[in-house]
Amino acid sequence: MKAVPPPSTLLLAGNFLSFQAGWFACVLGAAHGRPWLGVLTAALIVGGWLVAAPRPQAFALLLLLTGTVGWSWDSWLTVLGLTGYAAGPLTPPLAPVWILALWLLLASTLHLSMRWLQERLLLSAALGAVAAPLAYLSGARLGALTLLKVQPALWAQALGWALLLPALLRLARRLDV
Repeated sequence: MKAVPPPSTLLLAGNFLSFQAGWFACVLGAAHGRPWLGVLTAALIVGGWLVAAPRPQAFALLLLLTGTVGWSWDSWLTVLGLTGYAAGPLTPPLAPVWILALWLLLASTLHLSMRWLQERLLLSAALGAVAAPLAYLSGARLGALTLLKVQPALWAQALGWALLLPALLRLARRLDV
């Protein structure tokens, strides 16, 4: 199997910016009672990256595994009473579909804009431990979710993401998407 060449700077920037646009669409859509707008936006973004992927089957597997792990993680925190979401098709007690969409958006960055972290697992653990709680806190402040027990929820996110982000980056590297 031929190695995938490193992505261009323009591709990396597009990947990063599309993730940010998808994140805002999901969070603001949920905060304003229109979660399907974010889900649709994320589906279009992730679908575009899937079509453009040099190895679509490997990328689809990365999406499936990241989505399953991530949605399960957030559902578990909901079941524990640390986070809460407005009722939706799969809630409560599980995380809503727009959370799954966010995890799929994240998966679309693991082999592109976050590729540089694939061999820097300690740095990715530190980044996950800091950035994820800030993202969840931001989502809560925007009204998309509730941190029912703020400090324990943020600590759980920090610990969970310190483990999840390096593992998902390792998975993306192993799949050589």
